[in-house]
Amino acid sequence: MIDETTIREALPPTAAGRVKQILVKEGAATLVVDAAGMARADAEALERDIRERVGAIEGIAEVRVALMADKPVRRIIAVGSGKGGVGKSTLTANLAVALAATGRKVGVVDADVYGPSQVMLLDAAQQKARASENSLHPVETEFGVRFLSMGQLIQPGKAIAWRGAMVGKALGQLMSAEWGDTEVLLVDLPPGTGDVQLSMIQQHRPAGAVIVTTPQDLALIDATRAIDLFNQVDVPIVGLVENMAGYVCPHCGESSDPFGKGGAEAAAQALGIPFLGRVPLAMEIRVASDTGQPPAANPGPLSEPFAAIAAGLAAWLDRDGSR
Repeated sequence: MIDETTIREALPPTAAGRVKQILVKEGAATLVVDAAGMARADAEALERDIRERVGAIEGIAEVRVALMADKPVRRIIAVGSGKGGVGKSTLTANLAVALAATGRKVGVVDADVYGPSQVMLLDAAQQKARASENSLHPVETEFGVRFLSMGQLIQPGKAIAWRGAMVGKALGQLMSAEWGDTEVLLVDLPPGTGDVQLSMIQQHRPAGAVIVTTPQDLALIDATRAIDLFNQVDVPIVGLVENMAGYVCPHCGESSDPFGKGGAEAAAQALGIPFLGRVPLAMEIRVASDTGQPPAANPGPLSEPFAAIAAGLAAWLDRDGSR
């Protein structure tokens, strides 16, 4: 007799966490699949893969797949790093603002549960997420970006001492919020390759991942680990971003490279992944970020690196991200 376990063992890795119900009766297998957050082409490819694999099981004469996507299909882009302190959250906020400036409807999930910072970066400390019928509603920022963060749900300065299961539940609430017609959802992940990353991959299946690093060797080693995690689970790498790349002295105008130079670009070439661009180490970026005014929101030299990276992501979404 064919049972649910037999069916699940035959499923492709891309179906992890998405098959919500399986029914087998008289040689017919019916699977209910959560396609929320998937591009249409990805959902169709998953359906074909499921039909092929389950249909190959001896005794299965018919495979029925019900794709459930009651919310608008949107692309999820994970923004990760191998270690903390490389400017991942700042990059996420500015990338979202720059991408929204191109006309796309963009949302941000601050999944760095233990150290949420998007509330400050997007100047939304006074805005609280609204809840209705057990669902959260994102905050609309003045920069044309919607976002949700644990920083909106807890008291400022309060530590979050949660184990993995609670973290996964919190992430699920943020991801399943009422995102409306949002087309691209950037997820600001915590550093490393832990519970949040695994929950994101298994339950919400990103369309791709952007990895942020600084030029020095130690950061690049950790970034390589983050890339390897996404490679292992077949989440495409959109590209690598080099942050804090070069510093121009405001007094003498001389340029220096306190963290090294070109390491991320060389690593991207060695790994065979795109290099999306570099962001300088600039006091103005730090000041603007601390005051909740993303440099990407104001035309000028500081916004140009973020606009270039956003253009690279937009090109990927129009090309690879729709597969």
